[in-house]
Amino acid sequence: MSPLLSQEVFTALRFLSTCEVSNAIERFGTRLRNEGYTDASIHSVFPEFRPVTGYAVTVKIKCSSPATDGHNYLEHTEWWNEILRIPSPRIIVIEDIDPKPGTGALVGAVHAHLFTALECVAVITNGAVRDLPQVRAIPFHMFAGSVAVSHAYAHIVEMQTPVTVGQLKITPGDLLHADCHGVISLPKEHASSIPVMAVKQKTQEDQLILLCEQLNPSIDKIRAKVRELRNKSL
Repeated sequence: MSPLLSQEVFTALRFLSTCEVSNAIERFGTRLRNEGYTDASIHSVFPEFRPVTGYAVTVKIKCSSPATDGHNYLEHTEWWNEILRIPSPRIIVIEDIDPKPGTGALVGAVHAHLFTALECVAVITNGAVRDLPQVRAIPFHMFAGSVAVSHAYAHIVEMQTPVTVGQLKITPGDLLHADCHGVISLPKEHASSIPVMAVKQKTQEDQLILLCEQLNPSIDKIRAKVRELRNKSL
């Protein structure tokens, strides 16, 4: 479980894009630059929504065949208690473990409303979601591999165990940040420092952008600024 962040840090993160968060994490040098985020198979269903940050609640589902107990997706409510074991704000992370993920969708309008009532801010899945107009109106963030018409036989087979979604390995309680670009995991040892580092990085980038926007910009000045900023990042 990641250390709990202050409300101040959560608010600051909501004003940062995943790209800005990624830039900050790279400056800390605690992991490889090709790790810690979802690949292009996971898309923001509502890219116009603001970024979200929350602690991961992990779920594994199947949709291609009925549950062994014969119950449908809404008849089991005990798993809501598992959601509440993770601090808010929460992000539901669903790994569809069918051979072909996305045959059906666990999350649509009903579950989006339920999750909102349980102080969840988003769902992330390698499978499918549905009821897009109704979910947009809540509003509730969804990141998915596809959309589906039906629930099919969607049912939960496992909870609060490690999952992999879009090549990103996620454990219960991991701190996640997501927006129109995708989903990124925040390293717990630097999570509270990311907003400050991100602002510092953006300030330096803005200096370079300002040079490029000048009328007839000097390439030599731009090269010098790139070298200066590179040296500052070392």
